Amino acid sequence: MTHFGIFCPGATGHLNPMCVLGRELLRRGHKVTLFGVPDVQAKVAQSGLAFWAIGSAEFPLGSLDALFAQLGKMSGIAGTKFSVEFFKKEAEMLLQSAPLAIQQAGVEALIVDQVTSAAGTVADWLKLPFVTVCNALLTNQEPGVPPYFTPWQYHNAGWAKLRNRVGNALGRRLTQPVWQVIVQQRQQWQLPPHQSRGQAQSRLAQICQLPAIFDFPRERLPDWFHYTGPLQDPSGLEPVRFKQPAFPFEQLTEQPLIYASLGTLQNRKDKIFHCIAEACRDLEAQLVISLGNSSRDASEISLPGSPLVVSYAPQQQLIQRSHLVITHAGLNTVLETLSAGVPLVAIPITNEQPGVAARLDRTGAGTVVKLSQISVAKLRATILQTLTEPTYRQNAAKVQAAIQASGGVQRAANIVEESIASALSC
Repeated sequence: MTHFGIFCPGATGHLNPMCVLGRELLRRGHKVTLFGVPDVQAKVAQSGLAFWAIGSAEFPLGSLDALFAQLGKMSGIAGTKFSVEFFKKEAEMLLQSAPLAIQQAGVEALIVDQVTSAAGTVADWLKLPFVTVCNALLTNQEPGVPPYFTPWQYHNAGWAKLRNRVGNALGRRLTQPVWQVIVQQRQQWQLPPHQSRGQAQSRLAQICQLPAIFDFPRERLPDWFHYTGPLQDPSGLEPVRFKQPAFPFEQLTEQPLIYASLGTLQNRKDKIFHCIAEACRDLEAQLVISLGNSSRDASEISLPGSPLVVSYAPQQQLIQRSHLVITHAGLNTVLETLSAGVPLVAIPITNEQPGVAARLDRTGAGTVVKLSQISVAKLRATILQTLTEPTYRQNAAKVQAAIQASGGVQRAANIVEESIASALSC
């Protein structure tokens, strides 16, 4: 038995896959402790994982949700910069608080979200093995692949590689505040300096939620990189659940179901919800909208037509019943939808969502509407196109088959066990 410690951002899209992996390791007889700020404890209360609070001074109860509510109103580069500032503050807190907490908990190995790279440096300081998990779109850089935060398509041409180099340089500049925190701490702890951003990731195993078919072609991934497909609970329920009224399944009709959600972060964009509802008005389909916020009363928002609006929904269950999903292109929503073989309409807003949407477009399993070009007429035409042209569902089925063959959480847990056992035996 190994005692694993998990580090990831306190956002639902990161907590859900990490908790699924943690629960699989629990099922296999290991001990798993998730470290997080106070606001995270209620989110993971039903996960079955042990919880250890850190960062209560930097992130007192209520502060994380307030930050996420603020991010929910942002888009584009402003949202990306806001996220970078959050990750900088989180990195400073982790480097200060995590070492002692890990030692007190008796943790033997770490499972680290790729965007929580400071936890990898903590592992180096404590001489603990760690595995990296890419819960969001992987950030691994190489000249042939467009940066994760751009809507650029893949092209194997010199001009595209030059464009990608410029974009990657911009990405490094945007995230420099976070990187500098890690560089300075490694100097203070007299750890070997990282020669590149990639060295902040595990050299034992890197696990990615994508199936390989959904990523752009790559040539420089390390031998210990694994596309496992999404880390989803076989029960169809997400580990992060909130106390709320039961979803009114009895109100679902026999009409084709369209499910719309902007996730749990970019969910304050009421103009987008309004546009979706207007675009779906009078379609021969039932629209269900999740506001992605358990503390928000669905009656607060007035939308055209007669959509079924809920504050928070059992997403996997609704996706399984859907004919189409409309999303902000958050990675977990996209992967959950493709796991069910359902086509999508994506409206990327910020952070890695443009990159997820670009990959969706390349697979032909969905369509993309740019936020800057959204209108009721354009969105309605795109919804009708995606619903009626069979190629979208056919391509979604191809990705679904690739996901099923990728191994999912079972394979990811195997990789964690094998790589950590090998490291601990040395």
